[in-house]
Amino acid sequence: MNTPHALSRTDALVAVLARMLIRWRKPLGAFFLLVTLGLGYSALSTRLDPGFNKLIPLKHEYMAAFLQHSTTFSGANRILVNVQWKGEGDIYNAEFLPILRKVNDEVFFTPGVNRASVRSIFTPNVRYVEVTEEGFTGDVVIPARFETNEQGLSQVRANVAKSGQIGRLVANDLKSALVQADLLEVNPDTGAKLDYAEVARKLETIRAQFDSDKVDIEIVGFAKIMGDVMDGLSTVVSFFAIAFVITSLMLWMYSRSLKLTVLAIAVALLPVIWLLGLLPLIGYGIDPMSVLVPFLIFSIGVSHAVQMTNAWKQDVLAGVTAMEAAEGAFRKLAIPGIMALLANALGFLVIMVIDIPIVHELGLTACLGVALMIMTNKMFMPIILSHLHLERMALNQPVDNKEKHQIWWKLSALSEPRPALATFGVMLALLAAATYYSRQLQTGDIGSGVPELRADSRYNRDNETIISNYSIGMDVLSVYVETENLTEACLNWEVMNAVERFDFRMRGVDGVQSVSTVAGLAKLFAAGNNEANPRWAALQRTEAALRTGSRAANPELGFNSAGCKTIHLAVYLNDHQGPTLKHVVDEVRKFIAEDKTPNITFRLAGGNAGVAVATNEAVERAEVQMLASIFASISILCWLTFRSWRAVLCVVVPLTLVTIMCNALMALLGIGLKVATLPVIALGVGVGVDYGIYIYERMQHELADRGYSLREAFYESMRQRGTAAVFTAVTMSIGVGTWAFSALKFQADMGVLLAFMFLVNVLGAIFLLPALACWLGVGRREATGAAQPSPVPSARPDSSDARIPRTADKAVAAQPVRS
Repeated sequence: MNTPHALSRTDALVAVLARMLIRWRKPLGAFFLLVTLGLGYSALSTRLDPGFNKLIPLKHEYMAAFLQHSTTFSGANRILVNVQWKGEGDIYNAEFLPILRKVNDEVFFTPGVNRASVRSIFTPNVRYVEVTEEGFTGDVVIPARFETNEQGLSQVRANVAKSGQIGRLVANDLKSALVQADLLEVNPDTGAKLDYAEVARKLETIRAQFDSDKVDIEIVGFAKIMGDVMDGLSTVVSFFAIAFVITSLMLWMYSRSLKLTVLAIAVALLPVIWLLGLLPLIGYGIDPMSVLVPFLIFSIGVSHAVQMTNAWKQDVLAGVTAMEAAEGAFRKLAIPGIMALLANALGFLVIMVIDIPIVHELGLTACLGVALMIMTNKMFMPIILSHLHLERMALNQPVDNKEKHQIWWKLSALSEPRPALATFGVMLALLAAATYYSRQLQTGDIGSGVPELRADSRYNRDNETIISNYSIGMDVLSVYVETENLTEACLNWEVMNAVERFDFRMRGVDGVQSVSTVAGLAKLFAAGNNEANPRWAALQRTEAALRTGSRAANPELGFNSAGCKTIHLAVYLNDHQGPTLKHVVDEVRKFIAEDKTPNITFRLAGGNAGVAVATNEAVERAEVQMLASIFASISILCWLTFRSWRAVLCVVVPLTLVTIMCNALMALLGIGLKVATLPVIALGVGVGVDYGIYIYERMQHELADRGYSLREAFYESMRQRGTAAVFTAVTMSIGVGTWAFSALKFQADMGVLLAFMFLVNVLGAIFLLPALACWLGVGRREATGAAQPSPVPSARPDSSDARIPRTADKAVAAQPVRS
C-alpha cells in the first residue's frame, strides 16, 4: 500500500473547519434551530405573486413600443367573457340581452379592470354610423332607454349590423356576444398590486351566476389562466406529497434506519423552508409558473443528504464513533459537495441572462435556495449526525462483502479500453439521434390553447369556442403607425394607403385570422355614404373625399389617437404557437422594409402576441449564451476542484450529451422551450454535476492515495458513492414520475422531463465517465509501480477510514491531493 500524500492547503483547511464544526456543534446547532424557527414563521407570509408585466422582456425593442402605447390602445392583458345563447333563435331576444347587460356591468366592476377599455354592444364606446337623407347620423348601438319589445330588438339588430361589430363583439352566427376588458397591474380602487386570484374568483362568480340551461359563459385571458393554475396548485401539492412519501419509503428501505430517513428528508426540506421564509423579507413571492422551484431544491437536497448519511453510516458500521464519523463525513464531502452546489447555483444564476423579470426572479430564488443548502447540508447535518445513534436493525447490516458489489465490479470494466470503445459507440449513436431530434425543438408555445393546461380543460374549451365563433380571439398582434409633421394623418391619402396595403397584405398571410384597421373601417363608412354600394368601399385620394369616412378615425373606436398621431393596426392570429408568431412577424418586417411612405414609421409590436414574440426572441437569443455560460462555469469549478483538464472533460461531456437528449425529448413530447421549461435544463445540468463530481472525486482519491488502477479506483468510487447516487436518481425519478397524472399539463411535462434527467444523468456518469477517464489517461501515472489489483477488491471501509481521528481534537489525516 502506498504512503498517503501530505495534506494540501485545501485539505488542511477542510480538516480545521471539520474540527471547529464538531467542537462548536452545540452553539451552532442551537443557532440553526433558531434560524429555522424564525424563517419557518416568516414562511407563513409567503404569497403567490403572479403578474403580467413580469412576463415582458422590458429591454426588447418591441416592448418599448408596447409600453409606450399600451395606455392608449388595448393592451395584452385582456379578458374576454363570451355570453352564448343556447335557446332557439339568435341573441336578439328579450331573455338574452338583459343577461348580457348584467354580465357587462359585472365585468365593469371587476377588480383591476380598466373601465375605459370595457367594450360590448352595451357600452357607449361602441357606436354605429349610417347615412340618411339628412346626412351622417350615429349613436350608441343600444340606446339608454332600450326596451325589449319587438321594435326595440329590431332596432338593436339593425344597429349592430351597421356598427361593423359582427365577428368582433357579436358572433358570426349571431348566437353569442362578447364583453371585452383590459386589466391594469395596479388595482385603481385600492392602489395595491392587482390580485389575480381575486380577479379569477370574480370571473368564476360571474360564470356561476349566469350559467344556465339557456346561457353558457366562456372566459379567457391571462387572469383566468393564472386562476386555473392556482386552483390546480392543490393537485400540485398532493403530487408533491406523493413524491415525498415515495422518497421517504425508499430512503428507509435503503438505510434501514428511521432516524437517517427522517434526518435526510428534514435536512432536504430545510433550505426550502429557509427560502420561503426569506422571500417575504426581501419583497418576493412565488409565481404560480415557478412553483416547482421549491421541489427542485428539495430534490437536490435529497441527493446531497443521501451522500452525507451514506458516508457517515459506512464509518459508523466500521466501528467509528458517531462524532468522529460526522467529522469524517464533512471532511470527505465538503469539497465535492460545495463545488457541486456552487455548480447548481450557477446553473440557475446564468438563466438570468434572459431579460425577463420572471426569469430574474426564478433564477434568484433558485440560486438562493441552493446557496442555503451549503449551510443546511454541509454544516447542520453533520452536527445532527454527531449526536445520532443508529438503531439495532441498521447496525446489524453487514459493512460490505464481495458478493454485494458484483454489479459494480462488472461495470468497472467500462474503464478498460475495449469496453470503453463500445460505450463510445453507443453514446455516439445516442448523440446523433438526439442531435437530429433536438433540432426540431421549438421556442415558445405549442398548440392553439394554453399549454400549461390540459387540452380538455375548461379554459382551452372556452378558447376554442371563441376562436370558432368570432373573427377575433385572444391572440392579437398590434402594430403601431407613428406619424410625423401631419395634423390629421387619417385624412392623408399616402398614410391611409399605407395602412390599407398593410391590411390587405396581412389578410393573405398564413396564420392570420382577421385584421382590423382604421382604413378598413373608413372604407366601410365611405360605402355607407353611397347607399352601401360596395363599389364605393375604397379610399379616396383627396382630403375632402376622405372626410366621407372620417368617422372611422374617432379615437373612441380604438384604432387611432387624437389627430391620428398614432394608428393602431390589430392583427388577429389563429394561435400563438412559436412558428405562427415567427412567420407573421417576418411578413410584417418584410412589409415595413418595403414601405417607403414618408412621415410615418411602422413599429412592432403590442398585444399578447407581441409580448409572446418578444419573449420567444429573448429566450432563443439567450439559449446559446445561457448554455455556454453554464458549461463554462461548471468547467471552471471542476478545474478548481480537481486541477485537471481530464477531470473537466470526464464531468462535462456526459452533461452535454444529456442536455442534448433532454432537448430531443422536449421536441418529441411537443414541449416548447420557454420560461417555464428553463429550470429543467438548469436542474439537469446541476444534478449531473452532483453525480460526476462525487464519483470522480472519490475515484481520484483512490488513484492518488492508494495507487490503484483505474478500474479498481472506479469500483471503489461506485462502491462508496455509486449506490447512493443510483438510489437517489431512481427514487426521485419515481417520485416526480407520478406528476405525469397531474391535471396541470405543465406539471405533468415537468415530471416526465425531470424523471428523465434524474435517471439519465446518473447513467451518463456511470457509463461514460469511466470510458472517458480510460482514453484520456486518467490515473496512468498513479498506477505506475502500484501493486496489481485483485480480481474483486476485498471489502473494506473507506480508504481514509484508517486515518479517521478517534477524538475530535486529534489531527485529521491525509486527504487526496488534487491532480
